[in-house]
Amino acid sequence: MNSAIPTTGKEKAGTGDSGTKVPSETMVPVRFFLDLSDGTPIYRQIIRQIEFAVLSGRLKEGDRLPTIRSLAVELKANPNTIAKAYGELEIRGILATQVGSGTYISGKKPAAEDEGPDRKIRELVGRFIRDMGDLGVEKRELTALITGYKGGNE
Repeated sequence: MNSAIPTTGKEKAGTGDSGTKVPSETMVPVRFFLDLSDGTPIYRQIIRQIEFAVLSGRLKEGDRLPTIRSLAVELKANPNTIAKAYGELEIRGILATQVGSGTYISGKKPAAEDEGPDRKIRELVGRFIRDMGDLGVEKRELTALITGYKGGNE
């Protein structure tokens, strides 16, 4: 299951009359994936993915997240689960909710965990290998596929 945060492209972040930062109304394209075979609670998967998107720069201060209801519909998850993830991130200071406006990325970066980016890398590689296996690609074929890949950040 996945969801993209659509980009409206209309509004820009800026400052209000008082010089305070005004959140961006632009929603950046970030996909959320749920791995139900992972064993990790869904709310924790959402938290990790938002933290990773912030740490990698795909989500920046002022970016608006989808509403609880819309993300729950997209991921086919209970809205309480999404609310729990958003609530925990808000307690940590990573998200800020403005009533009537939405939930935004705050300026605070997620705290580095003991395993840091290595855990995230292992998580992504594990998911990639499982997905390729589901498509019938053998592990030994992956090296050739990765080496021959001609897209992305080269």
